[in-house]
Amino acid sequence: MKVEEIKKIAQKIGVTAIGAKAEIIKSIQRKEGNFDCFGTADNGFCDQSMCLWKVDCLKPSKKAQ
Repeated sequence: MKVEEIKKIAQKIGVTAIGAKAEIIKSIQRKEGNFDCFGTADNGFCDQSMCLWKVDCLKPSKKAQ
């Protein structure tokens, strides 16, 4: 997802979209009451099946393998 789209989501739920993509997403996750775990998956594994950010989140994890 592009940063512009993420910023629109942040604005809709009242999150200030400051910082890098990952930081904005983590702010959104906290606001929604979820774990702020974006980009922290270990070896491409994530048990948050309904997460909006899962595809983007797992990209850096898979590169590390």
